[in-house]
Amino acid sequence: MSDSTYFYEPARGHGLPHDPLNAIIAPRPIGWISSRDPAGTLNLAPYSFFNAFNYRPPIIGFASTSYKDTVRNIEQTGEFAWNLVTRPLAERMNATSATVAPDVDEFALAGLTPVASRVISVPRVAETPVSFECRLSQVLRLRGADGREVDTWLVLGEVVGIHIDRSLLVDGIYQTAAAHPVVRGGGPSDYFEIGEAALFRMVRPG
Repeated sequence: MSDSTYFYEPARGHGLPHDPLNAIIAPRPIGWISSRDPAGTLNLAPYSFFNAFNYRPPIIGFASTSYKDTVRNIEQTGEFAWNLVTRPLAERMNATSATVAPDVDEFALAGLTPVASRVISVPRVAETPVSFECRLSQVLRLRGADGREVDTWLVLGEVVGIHIDRSLLVDGIYQTAAAHPVVRGGGPSDYFEIGEAALFRMVRPG
């Protein structure tokens, strides 16, 4: 083993000031998920384990490291919405990560406006330029390589409605950087904003 390489086995601990895993697998899109319980109480929470997993049908998913209100709401109602976090909304997104009682409405907590969706009953964040309406497809409890269940749930949903601010469409092409999306980095508080300066292009080989 070269002295220039740091090696560790996660099961034995990393021995560093902060777990580097999240910093290595980064930046990651943020799953800013709105849901509601059967009684109508709204919930809005960000998840940094989030991504897209399929084109047709479009399927997105997020993982919750414990069985939180969001997972329970989605299992009970079968619906949720994803809301794009942009730089102007970053601080309010962060406010919705607070640990609060189940009856606390994070929309109100963060000064955000719930707006009715078109297909599902769960509202979206009015202030965001992009949002997805989703119906639950699967909830999976994760397992380790030894087969033991861990305290993490993967929620997958089919996107059944997409809202895009028209200013982000140029000649019909969505302009990723124009939305100033915020993504999660490493460490306890690192985030990045995607801008035009980071853009480069590659064409897949035929």
